[in-house]
Amino acid sequence: MSTGFDRISRVKISSITLPLPTAISDAKVLTGRQRPMTEVAMLFAEISTDDGAEGIGFSYSKRAGGPGQFAHAREIAPVLLGEDPSDIGKIWDKLVWAGASVGRSGLAIQAIAAFDVALWDLKAKRADLPLGKLLGAHRDSVRCYNTSGGFLHAPIEEVVERAASSVRDGIGGIKLKVGHPDGAADLARVSAVREKLDDSVPLMVDANQQWDRTAARRMCRALEPLELVWIEEPLDAYDSAGHHALASTFDTPIATGEMLASTAEHAELIRLGGADVVQPDAPRIGGISRFLKVMALAEQQHLQLAPHFAMEIHVHLAAAYPHEPWVEHFEWLDPLFNEHLEISDGRMHLSARPGLGVTLSDQARAWTVAEHEVTG
Repeated sequence: MSTGFDRISRVKISSITLPLPTAISDAKVLTGRQRPMTEVAMLFAEISTDDGAEGIGFSYSKRAGGPGQFAHAREIAPVLLGEDPSDIGKIWDKLVWAGASVGRSGLAIQAIAAFDVALWDLKAKRADLPLGKLLGAHRDSVRCYNTSGGFLHAPIEEVVERAASSVRDGIGGIKLKVGHPDGAADLARVSAVREKLDDSVPLMVDANQQWDRTAARRMCRALEPLELVWIEEPLDAYDSAGHHALASTFDTPIATGEMLASTAEHAELIRLGGADVVQPDAPRIGGISRFLKVMALAEQQHLQLAPHFAMEIHVHLAAAYPHEPWVEHFEWLDPLFNEHLEISDGRMHLSARPGLGVTLSDQARAWTVAEHEVTG
């Protein structure tokens, strides 16, 4: 048991199924690898201490994996009891070793991520600071781009209009999904959006690991005249050498990293020069503690940073990155929280609320499919 100033006395985990208004399709659906996505499985952790401090954190899984994350979190949750919540590094290691036989990546550490995020939220609340300020912010707002309007299930007319609407609403950039079996269809979609938007609006594309090396070279070459901010996941997520070859060949930056499931995998990607833009996802790699390690590696190599999804967490982390980053805007998680992030003039703003600055909504509670609590 810790001999610190406070101790964890209660841990509650909740599995919440978030329905999506529309079934979502990207290149993996068009090629039969996956089915359209209709929901997101959320894992929430709420941690309380003897002194009355409380923190909330979350992880998530798209398609399969949600019940597995919840089951693993339920098994290891008792490890937190009695610990000083400020000893976040010690607790992370203890949680990893509690489930050491299932490894240090993937589902195991994605379950840990919910606890880790909750501990950082608690720590920032105790300091009465937004998490970004606690981490040492370089800025009070971060450039943001919207992805949710550019999926492949939507006809091009809808994509064009949603892109224009997002820009009018204050979004700073637009990302489009590509990866059609016919590359000409991709070029037509991207060109249509570029023609609709002012040339000054940043535009990105995301192939979701669709192309092989030959197709990726051809598509990167064809997209080069459009002066995109980046081309994302043109190859399999673990083909760091292939991504390096593209980054070395073309002027358009190559972005990847969202599907990597550990700090070690990001370290290898960075070592091999596989990305101009690194896209770690805190819930996928074990939480904020591990994200900070990836961020340090990226900074050392002077890379751009653009965290994937989970903007409620990542706006704080991106604010603490020395080089001007991007944050991905998705409105999907909005119903889960009572508070929402402010977006204007192309930027997502840190709130003045302590911690992450969010609390679970009544709707989120209503979508709960399983919960478990330990005390002591």
